Amino acid sequence: MFSPHITVACLVHAEGQLLVVEEDVNGKPTLNQPAGHLEADETLLQAACRELYEETGLKAEPHYFLGVHQWIAPDKTPFIRFLFGLDLPFCAETAPQDSDITRCHWLSPGDILQAKNLRSVLVAESVRLWQQGERYPLSLVCAFNWPSSGDA
Repeated sequence: MFSPHITVACLVHAEGQLLVVEEDVNGKPTLNQPAGHLEADETLLQAACRELYEETGLKAEPHYFLGVHQWIAPDKTPFIRFLFGLDLPFCAETAPQDSDITRCHWLSPGDILQAKNLRSVLVAESVRLWQQGERYPLSLVCAFNWPSSGDA
């Protein structure tokens, strides 16, 4: 049975910089957007907000939708990654809540694109997609007939 990993990621922009998280993968520091897996009881937008908070300590909601990437990792794991964006007025202080995150960095898009320690090719591809300037309404990924938080 085909069962791709559904993930969300947030591209956070402020003052010309993008926020990335650093985590150790196989003993090596890697950079990623705040990202993670969709859980069964949440919408895509709720997952994006949760992952952003867990990995950076920032409580914010995405402002727009950037796109979807369907990708097969080198280990043959299939992913479908929903990319959200938000623009902050300044480079906010971060406080990762997830013990897997070593620290957060505000980096220029160029520094991210040139980094040799990206978690996956999707990190750079997400920056390139953001640089293209297309922004889509969050309503493109709205939940249909989703129970409200009081109904769960």
